[in-house]
Amino acid sequence: MYCIITPMLNPLIYSLRNKEVKGALKKVLESQRKVYMGSWRQRIPQDPRARKEFSSPGAVSLVHLWLQRDLPHGIGNVKVSSEISMGVRNQTQVVEFVFLGFSNIPNSHIYLFLPFLAIYLVTVLGNLMIFTLIQLDSSLQSPMYYFLSHLACLDICISSVTVPKILVNFLYQRQTITYNQCLAQMFFLLSFTGTEDTLLAVMAYDRYAAICKPLHYSRLMNTKVCATLAFSTWIWGFLNAAPHTALSSRLQFCGVNQIHHIFCDIPPLMKISCNDVHINVLAAHIASVFVGMPPFLFTILSYNFILSSILKIRSTTGKCKAFSTCASHLTVFIIYFGNGFLNYNHPGTGYSLETDTLVSTMYCIITPMLNPLIYSLRNKEVKSALKKVLESQRKVYKGSHKQ
Repeated sequence: MYCIITPMLNPLIYSLRNKEVKGALKKVLESQRKVYMGSWRQRIPQDPRARKEFSSPGAVSLVHLWLQRDLPHGIGNVKVSSEISMGVRNQTQVVEFVFLGFSNIPNSHIYLFLPFLAIYLVTVLGNLMIFTLIQLDSSLQSPMYYFLSHLACLDICISSVTVPKILVNFLYQRQTITYNQCLAQMFFLLSFTGTEDTLLAVMAYDRYAAICKPLHYSRLMNTKVCATLAFSTWIWGFLNAAPHTALSSRLQFCGVNQIHHIFCDIPPLMKISCNDVHINVLAAHIASVFVGMPPFLFTILSYNFILSSILKIRSTTGKCKAFSTCASHLTVFIIYFGNGFLNYNHPGTGYSLETDTLVSTMYCIITPMLNPLIYSLRNKEVKSALKKVLESQRKVYKGSHKQ
């Protein structure tokens, strides 16, 4: 009663017992009815029968039938909305988008379903393995691996935003996504990729503190600092995605619903929009300068100091050991930012749909799969922890089998 029924009763009480509220409601409904009737009379001026039918209770249903009759064949992905509250009657509202990224590949659902499924399984299982190893093995309880566990979670999230929808579309042989799903996909994709940008910079700072400030490392990267830095990157990613999604939700598409991409992102939606996108473009440039560039430049600066410190080490063994601690992170950084730069900064002309699809696949689908492979194949501690876990599981299996 307190939390559910009471909020429902309040508007009923005020509307049923207040003459001013009822009078205002009648005025609004009457004005909307006049706008509605006037706009549809303009659409069918040559039909006397239709003019007569406008005064009947079934006018709305009749108008929708006429619209369905006059729409071009094959435009089933665009639905007509009455939009009574806005007084707009002569525009079509896109409620579903069609992805054209795989349109040039005949029978793409047959040839691409299994490869994408395999990539997704490797991504999820590989990153889940990294995360589980870090939680179970005591030798991996250090700031570097703490941040690596967050990176593994991010890679699972980035892949899960795009690949499952692609797989579902392959199964149903329809490369479509609803309007709300498109905005949600774009929001989470921007959130997770923005978080990963900043997290890679934080991991570079961790390597800088370990190699250049070894005596102060425990103080610079204590548990509280690590937790604050890690969760700040997540918050920063979501804060960055919110304004872009809000601006994209204001875009109008005038019935055009074909996206030249394989998932929803800012550039493809702006490309098919029919209204002014200058604010969206400005917001994207501001984000590139203040969100994308600082992590990139900070990481480059950190590695300049790291390389300078490594070169000062006299022994070859010491140099190799110091460099090996940051080689995996440097590899991931180059792959991630390289693909990201190609994805968002390709030329406007001379750039084919096939190339765009390939770059997008590399950036959001292949890269999350490569990260656990890079860290597991090039990191001795991770390989050692994996051997320990497998050995312990083998002993447990043998013991239970003997019993």
